[in-house]
Amino acid sequence: MHFMLLLKGDPSPDTPPSPELVDAMRAYGRELAEAGVLLASEGLFPSAHGARVVTANGRKTVVDGPFAEAKELVAGFFLIDVKSREEAIEWASRCPVEYAVQGDQEAVVEVRQSAQTAEEAFPELGR
Repeated sequence: MHFMLLLKGDPSPDTPPSPELVDAMRAYGRELAEAGVLLASEGLFPSAHGARVVTANGRKTVVDGPFAEAKELVAGFFLIDVKSREEAIEWASRCPVEYAVQGDQEAVVEVRQSAQTAEEAFPELGR
């Protein structure tokens, strides 16, 4: 089963990540790779460098970043192949996101199973 571990947040465009965070994430990625579960991983540039294509009322509009609600944005991801949802949650709990927050800030790793086919995601399609 494939699961995506989504690292929530929006890094500051003006401040690079701390060396401790970079080192901890690299070590975590190595741990996933050595365990044979890592399929892919990447960090994302801040939303200030991004854009959204919004479709509403039959029209598409481009909205340039940065975007509000940083805790709703994805800062990076790990795609893993594990035997169960519980194993994916265990790996997510080991992700060193504590290096990305200060004080009372919140760090979130969202665990989402990927549907490798449309039929897997929506069995009612019956194809």
